[in-house]
Amino acid sequence: MQRILFICHGNICRSTMAESVMTELVRRAGREDEFAIDSAATSYEEIGNPPHWGTETKLREVGIPLVPHRARIIMRSEYDRWDHIIYMDAENRRGLKRILGSDPEGKVSRLLDWTDRPGDVADPWYTGNFDATYRDVLAGCTALLDRLS
Repeated sequence: MQRILFICHGNICRSTMAESVMTELVRRAGREDEFAIDSAATSYEEIGNPPHWGTETKLREVGIPLVPHRARIIMRSEYDRWDHIIYMDAENRRGLKRILGSDPEGKVSRLLDWTDRPGDVADPWYTGNFDATYRDVLAGCTALLDRLS
């Protein structure tokens, strides 16, 4: 089983979108039994809140079910539970370093680094552009699933 945890700052926009997209890609591939997928934050700001309405709207628009979710923060004790801890941008990486400390097993990676166009996933919190975020998340999750096959 591949255990994947997606990470962003508040766990209401990008990481929740990635959790939902990856869950649906895995379902469509008939590989649900091979994966455990979740998401979490590096900050306490949104803890307990549902996904952002923009994430919900974009996923509905493209026909991807929103995974039931409430924002939560990653805990240091979780490191051993996950095979892949996948963050969205450099700020998330700094947050993960603060929380987890080191990454001795090389589990931590940036989502778009799984693609042929490495970089940060567009942050809709500041831009309101959930289309760009979805484009990045879909590319990253598709590449991740392909590479984990």
